[in-house]
Amino acid sequence: MAIPEQFIDELVARSDIADVVAEYVHLTPKGGNMWGLCPFHTEKTPSFAVSRDKQIYHCFGCGKGGGVINFVMEMEHLSYPDAIRHLAKRLGMEVPDTGGDEAGRKKYRRALEANKAAARFYHDYLRGPNGGPVRDYIAQRRISPKFATRFGLGAAPGEWDTLTKALTAQGFSKMELLDAGLAVGGKNGGVYDKFRSRLMLPVIDVRGDVVGFTSRILPGLEGAKYLNSPDTVCFKKSHLIYALNFAKSTKRPNIILVEGNIDVITLHQAGFDNVVATMGTALTPDHARILSRYTKELVLCYDNDAAGKQSTDRVLGILKDADLNVRVLQLPNAVDEEGKPLKQDPDDFVKKFGPAAFEKCLNGSAGQNDYRIEALLEKADLSTDEGRMAFLKAAVETVGSLTSPIEREIYGNKAAQAAGISGAAFGQEVERWRKGRAWKARKKEQRRDLTPTLSLQPKARELRYDNIRSARAEEGLLRLVLLDPALFAKATVGPEEFSSPLLGRAFSLLRDRHDRGLEVQLPALAGEFSAQEMSHLVEVLSQPASLGHADKAMADYIQTIRTEAHQRAAPDSREALLELRKRQREKTMEDGQ
Repeated sequence: MAIPEQFIDELVARSDIADVVAEYVHLTPKGGNMWGLCPFHTEKTPSFAVSRDKQIYHCFGCGKGGGVINFVMEMEHLSYPDAIRHLAKRLGMEVPDTGGDEAGRKKYRRALEANKAAARFYHDYLRGPNGGPVRDYIAQRRISPKFATRFGLGAAPGEWDTLTKALTAQGFSKMELLDAGLAVGGKNGGVYDKFRSRLMLPVIDVRGDVVGFTSRILPGLEGAKYLNSPDTVCFKKSHLIYALNFAKSTKRPNIILVEGNIDVITLHQAGFDNVVATMGTALTPDHARILSRYTKELVLCYDNDAAGKQSTDRVLGILKDADLNVRVLQLPNAVDEEGKPLKQDPDDFVKKFGPAAFEKCLNGSAGQNDYRIEALLEKADLSTDEGRMAFLKAAVETVGSLTSPIEREIYGNKAAQAAGISGAAFGQEVERWRKGRAWKARKKEQRRDLTPTLSLQPKARELRYDNIRSARAEEGLLRLVLLDPALFAKATVGPEEFSSPLLGRAFSLLRDRHDRGLEVQLPALAGEFSAQEMSHLVEVLSQPASLGHADKAMADYIQTIRTEAHQRAAPDSREALLELRKRQREKTMEDGQ
């Protein structure tokens, strides 16, 4: 059976949204709401509002919104029932039996249990008689037994189904192994191991659960060099950061982001317990938001080759609006015996030069603005006028995009000095560039203002209104009944008369709750709508509304809804006119004959 609505109502009533959100976001009271930096997108100016009166949150930047259950679902990446359990645990409440969702909970729980059992199996196999090749590779990478154990390193057998047989013998079904990403299905209907002949690195989330694996194939064997678990109920690459379970407890003032998992282990072994990596995928805004919960300073330390520098530039673009102070650690260039440049990653560097040399580089890491200017200088040929102009053009855009006038002056002077021009001249070019950008933004806004119906539409294309006039009245009606549920007695319109299916469904669900004596509140409907739908409903509810002259406003809304519904139901007048003209032409032709 589903979770009783009365329990959800009590849970929502006792979970003040401002208190819950404040556990994740620093909130400041302003104008009747609480404001903070949105946890769902990167920004420097607070646009995330929490209303204690309405018990909702709404971001005026990215558009996300909802009630307390939606917030927990988004922040913790939980399903609706799991978010309810999370809030209930926070309050010491016991969730009534929810048999209808037991299958989903069991699938998640068994996936975690299977991954934990697999990690134990791989670790035991590494230490056993058949783990020699992987032990040799670990020794070759100079990873000590202590840190091999700390990171739970293991070995995957080379046979097709050794793990599958071992775990099915422990009581796991083949379907459970497929769900956990530990096995894959064959063409003949059989099941075989996902990982074979590999160094296995369990991925542990910040709660301490083994949620999946990353792996490296042994040298000399064919196959993908690195292989991760597929996305499962508990393994989401875009939300996972390798070794964050360790780095979150560091005493160091920052977190270092590197590209490879072996880099992470080597640097931890060298005394840098603040190193993490993404899961074989590029850094995303979601990763940035997660990291900002655990540190205020992020240091990028990618390989010093062209590909590594390109990755650094791309990540800096993602992090430019993040609530993080970003620095860049550039490893010194290395050359071989013939003087040719060598690729040097953190693993190579710390093994060759030691922890003290890496610490020195860390202390000398450049701020992201210094790094950007230095990167432009590396590409520039300042010995020619054309090269200087190309550098200055790029530097003007780089400096002009900085929001702080102090930063613009500091880095503008550095760029000007490098190019051999005055800081004043460079500053004039920066201001001209910024005015041009502002003019383009105003023109874009003016074009948008010329088509006001676009601003009235939901942001999600699939929720767009077919009838703006009716939808605006439907929105107004929803706001009124949420402000005063007693108005349902006068709301003589049916959801089938609404032009927007979403608004009609919301009206119907709220009226049903009113008729059954339940609380008429939007947050309690978190399980009925998608995150996108709920965000739009919250945006509707966030618009100004008043109960002054409520009866007159409701009558006007209902009249508009019914008038528009009647017109939709009537034959299209234009089509009727065309049909009439067609008949007249046919009759004229007949008369002429």
